[in-house]
Amino acid sequence: MRSARLRRTRRPAAVALVSALALTALAACGTSSSGDDGGDGAQQSGSSDPTTPLDPQTKVTLTIDCMPPTAKAAELKEWKEDVAAFNKTYPNVTIEGRSTPGQCLEPPRFTAMLKAKSQPDVFYTYFTDLPQVLAEDGAADISAYVNPTSVPLLKDIDPDVLGSLKHDGKLYGLPTSNYTMGLLINRKLFKDAGLDPDAPPRTWDEVRAAAKKIAGLGGGVAGFGEYSAGNTGGWHFTAQMYSLGGDVVDASGTKAAFNNELGKQVAKNLHAMRWEDDSMGKTQLLKWGDLQKQIATDKLGMFLAAPDDIAYMVQQLGAKYENFGMGPIPGAKNTLAGGNNYMIKKGISADKIKAAVAWLNFKNLTVGKGQFDWARTKADGLPVGVPQPNFWLNGSKTTDDAARTQHATMPVANFKAFMDNPVPGKAEPPKAQEVYKVLDNVMSGLLTNKDADIDKLLATAESQVNQVLANQ
Repeated sequence: MRSARLRRTRRPAAVALVSALALTALAACGTSSSGDDGGDGAQQSGSSDPTTPLDPQTKVTLTIDCMPPTAKAAELKEWKEDVAAFNKTYPNVTIEGRSTPGQCLEPPRFTAMLKAKSQPDVFYTYFTDLPQVLAEDGAADISAYVNPTSVPLLKDIDPDVLGSLKHDGKLYGLPTSNYTMGLLINRKLFKDAGLDPDAPPRTWDEVRAAAKKIAGLGGGVAGFGEYSAGNTGGWHFTAQMYSLGGDVVDASGTKAAFNNELGKQVAKNLHAMRWEDDSMGKTQLLKWGDLQKQIATDKLGMFLAAPDDIAYMVQQLGAKYENFGMGPIPGAKNTLAGGNNYMIKKGISADKIKAAVAWLNFKNLTVGKGQFDWARTKADGLPVGVPQPNFWLNGSKTTDDAARTQHATMPVANFKAFMDNPVPGKAEPPKAQEVYKVLDNVMSGLLTNKDADIDKLLATAESQVNQVLANQ
């Protein structure tokens, strides 16, 4: 699960960048591709060999998902600038961006789009969508098209991130962002409670102790918060299991793996914090957005989150960057990881695939350009300094980190504990949303019932998850 899923980045004459307003009227985010002939019957001059570079004179039209809407003026400005810059090299590649008001990737619309084969040439997904896309035969195998010539920094992309976009050794997408979960803290409340905000808790015992101190401030302040509704409770139960080295589904992907000592440890700790310590607040059945509002208004000391929650709280809730910090997920054996990417529609021409890879490389996979042009991002009033996306390794990481720090619009030192102590990322389980829905019942049972039977909650959930997995 990704937080976004619940809220849910000199023009040549050949460029035809359609405005977001016009596109809203003409096509939704999931309207059909422009076809396999370049979009308008345009003549193609390139080679069908996937390993050869795109000929700059190749004439094709690409439809691309999730162009920023007009409501996101700065992001849309940058998109248009990037199209113009891209067309300096590829003047005959016409980019037709598609924008949808509200959420770009709403699950029902995404599913309907795949089933109708109406996805754009280049379409946006989450890492966890790969099985669904492949089940609908929706994405091209781009393994041969992605090489050190077409993506020069390929060797510097975290292999775990690329691995999330592979199946049976074949590559089906290119990343735009990644995230791993950590412990998000309210620095003000930490200081008020006599805790060091530069040293967030590193174990679950330390979380429990810190939560009691923060809750002791009174005034309706909770020390630690958790979700228990809308599939988010199961999402966070999974994250806590990962943090202790456990899992929720076994390696075969066919059986539940949480009804054990680690699962009981997670459950007992949460139950004790809620009922013995009274450090989690009395309002429960919370879902995504609720904890963000609490911590942004100094009513919550900490919760598990991805770094992009920070930008959301500042931009949408009026919070201040300096009030937040992050540490690695307590336990630190593994952390739940995910991200976003673009895939390329199966069935389009080789030239269009090459053009799509060239665009994605320019926009999302080049240090100092596109989404990683931090000087421009700052100048446009957008946040710089959030720890992720950060899928770079080697020299690319060094260069990008330096630029991100140089142009930061927030105190990056507040996230030092998180950045300096990376935790291995672990992907979400198969049938993730259905599994999370079942595990919501465990979380809601623990947090709303003082007399909860932990063994029964876990056993019932185990049976239900096994049934979900049997129906794959």
